[in-house]
Amino acid sequence: MARKIALDLLSVRQRSAEELRRAMAKRNVPEDVAEEILERFQDVGLINDAAFAAALTASRSEYSLRGRRRIRQELQAKGVSRELADEALASLPPEDERAAALALAERRARSLSGLEPHVARRRLMGILARRGFPGNMVSSVTDEVLGRWTDADHGC
Repeated sequence: MARKIALDLLSVRQRSAEELRRAMAKRNVPEDVAEEILERFQDVGLINDAAFAAALTASRSEYSLRGRRRIRQELQAKGVSRELADEALASLPPEDERAAALALAERRARSLSGLEPHVARRRLMGILARRGFPGNMVSSVTDEVLGRWTDADHGC
């Protein structure tokens, strides 16, 4: 039963050991049985928290356009250790994080174009901050994107 629970969950997407542990506990699988299954799955490579953390980091940065802070929170919520989260986030180049922030800002700026400049700036900064981008990056990306919109409005 415990093996089937874990395999069913892994057939949908890669998961951390802690996510599987929680799912089995929720289904009243005895802790010792769950640990035995998890250990076996780690031995054969079905569970690898380091690979999971690296894949989630790449995916969230590239497709979900999230910053390091938000990705770290998600990794911790999924039970990935601080050390593995740090390793995965270290592999994310700063220029990729900036590219994600820029892509998100450009996408969202279109819907803010009819607003007063100070309102658009505040909203765009809030969007970027909630996605986990650092403050200095939020400011510079906001300035860059909104600067393009105002330059375009003035025919520059």
